[in-house]
Amino acid sequence: MSTSPAPAPTPGRPAAPSAAPWEELVTAALLGTDRRTPPGQASGREAPAALLDTAAVETVRRRAGLRPARAAVRPEPAAEDPRPQLPPAAARRLAMLLADRSGTGGGGRRGAAPDLMELLPQWLSLANARGFAAPPQTLPTLLDAARGRTDLRPAVLTFAGPRALWLARLNPDWRFALRAAPGGGTELPLPQESDRIRQLWQEGLFAKRVALLTTLRAQSPATARELLGTTWATERAEDRLMFLDSLRAGLAAADEPFLEQSLSDRSRNVRATAAELLSALPESALAGRMADRAGSCVAVDRTRRVPTLVVEAPHECDAGMERDGVVAKAPAGRGERSWWLGQLVEAAPLGTWRDRLGGRTPEEVVALPVADDWRSELHAAWCRAAVRQRDPDWSRALLGSPSAPEAGGPGAVSLAERAKLLATLGAAERADWVAGFVATHGLSEAFQLLGVCAVPWAAPLGRAVVDALNIARDAGSYPWSFSGVMGLAERCLDPAEAGRLDALTAVPDEPEDASPGAGGYWAEAFQRLTTTLRLRAAMREELGGP
Repeated sequence: MSTSPAPAPTPGRPAAPSAAPWEELVTAALLGTDRRTPPGQASGREAPAALLDTAAVETVRRRAGLRPARAAVRPEPAAEDPRPQLPPAAARRLAMLLADRSGTGGGGRRGAAPDLMELLPQWLSLANARGFAAPPQTLPTLLDAARGRTDLRPAVLTFAGPRALWLARLNPDWRFALRAAPGGGTELPLPQESDRIRQLWQEGLFAKRVALLTTLRAQSPATARELLGTTWATERAEDRLMFLDSLRAGLAAADEPFLEQSLSDRSRNVRATAAELLSALPESALAGRMADRAGSCVAVDRTRRVPTLVVEAPHECDAGMERDGVVAKAPAGRGERSWWLGQLVEAAPLGTWRDRLGGRTPEEVVALPVADDWRSELHAAWCRAAVRQRDPDWSRALLGSPSAPEAGGPGAVSLAERAKLLATLGAAERADWVAGFVATHGLSEAFQLLGVCAVPWAAPLGRAVVDALNIARDAGSYPWSFSGVMGLAERCLDPAEAGRLDALTAVPDEPEDASPGAGGYWAEAFQRLTTTLRLRAAMREELGGP
């Protein structure tokens, strides 16, 4: 087919429309020609007509098809997935869970039907624990589900295996799978392949360099640290911060020289991260310096009738303190001296307080009275130190008894801090403490604490939660106040507890002061809970679990 040059424009008529990308034409039409000039045209009164003319030509061009061209290279087949296939019953269950992607989630919805989409994370966890491969026909739906819910992505990508990465390279909507995979879905060199490692580190994209450093850190910490040192001086500040954060994995005394050198970095954020990492090494020089500073601020006054802790907060933040990570400028509304004291105590190794405070145990130290209203500041700093240093003895002391009037313990000033302290304890001890808290104080403040307990909940914790829900129901409490806990129970309660709940599924007699319709809501919620628990038991059995 021959082509001829476009005719010259006739005076008084707009020029012939020029080819323009369809997306630009659509944008101009949506925004209006007053705000966006059509591509290849001049603005003014003729712009709307020119836009329509150009769109007409572009439509004909698009419909006319493309000229024959050399075929693209056929993609390589996806890598084989050697894992065993799902049992048929489990495959059918997966299809049912994925079909319910419109589920609203949460414990506040009405009706007795379970939310299948909220069961998908647990199903994936069980399937991954048993090492099954995803059925190929479910991969697109799985990737779509993970695209919409970031909390599903790690489990979905593990279950989907190498075929998910193969598909992600063909569909831009699933590119998140490549970003989540080490090296962006490309094969990383082995620790012994020094030449490939060096080349990728010097020439690779930032994401691949982070993946390489993280992988090396898990396999050979010294190799990763030495590789980082080769380019440290020339890296951007934000990149240095990300690379430095990778040293958290496998942090050891051998990292101290590198981290100590980073205390002089020109970036404040890098210095702060280096100081935080060094404070997690109890034998480091920085930890020793912080212990000396904090110890000089806190002492036992034995001249009083009852031994009392006295605090003398720092009067200045000198250059040495700033180099070791102390932030000099206090936040708005916070006193400078208390701000400096909190940072020193938080960074000091907790093991130093036994020697500095007369050989007392953490429980004995926490029980001492503190003079001049410094108690809350001092105990809050010890809370942060216990969480940072993962010290269960100090966490127990600061949490105190769950049945105490001040249920959070002497040092926990918020539910968030209690939850962090609990996370340093073993799963069984954590569940027992929260069960005691729920039994004494009910569920109104327990939501955050329940969230740090291992799933499924241990039997004492599960019984305490069910008993507290039953008490709330019988008291005619406002039912929607407990929707969050009910949603947690659906996901975390042991399926073996379903039999205990059957008696709670009937509509109870409502007290005179109860919220209107509360009885029906409670009955629906308990019906949904029992149905969900039995579904979870069936899922476990279908996947070959006990």
